[in-house]
Amino acid sequence: METTVRIPAALRTLTGGKDEVQAAGSTLGELIEDLEKRHPGMKERLLDAKGVRRFINIYVGEEDARFLQGLSTPLKGESISIVPAIAGG
Repeated sequence: METTVRIPAALRTLTGGKDEVQAAGSTLGELIEDLEKRHPGMKERLLDAKGVRRFINIYVGEEDARFLQGLSTPLKGESISIVPAIAGG
């Protein structure tokens, strides 16, 4: 099943400027692998050796994937939002 993935401005160079793309996977990890196939370079921007990079938040629907099952979070058609953490002061 294809899922809509919302792409932040900082990563749109990888998607040809698109703010939303489609990707498939039954889990968040599979979806990121599919994103990498369709948009090379995406995976290294989102993941490190431990999982999702600390400065990246990925939402499955309205829930932060870190508080679900991380990369093992099952997907059931919810939209995915990639949100870089923003430092402020």
